[in-house]
Amino acid sequence: MNALELAREIVNSLEDKKGEDIVLIDLKDIVSFTDYFIICTGTSDRMLDALAKATIEDIRSKHEKKGKQQGLSRDGWVIVDYGDVVLHLFSPDQRDFYNLEELWEDGKVLLRLQ
Repeated sequence: MNALELAREIVNSLEDKKGEDIVLIDLKDIVSFTDYFIICTGTSDRMLDALAKATIEDIRSKHEKKGKQQGLSRDGWVIVDYGDVVLHLFSPDQRDFYNLEELWEDGKVLLRLQ
């Protein structure tokens, strides 16, 4: 499985768990530390935890890939790092504050699900 296929599987998992405003950004030609960012909003701490847990379990069981979770849902930003794909799960306020889409605007948006 290549990085783009992994990214799309993560997006599918987020969609199944009702993640909101999912964006997939291609950063291959911009940075050396990852190929793709996925940004997703969860409406509560519990939802952020559920999205992270479900994604980690789904990808591990289907594709035997382990993600490393960092951050706390109570802080409004959880990261799940798969190396070539980094998932950012935000509360609405933290997503607005950090505005990663603008910070990485040189990346190519491959997918946006409202």
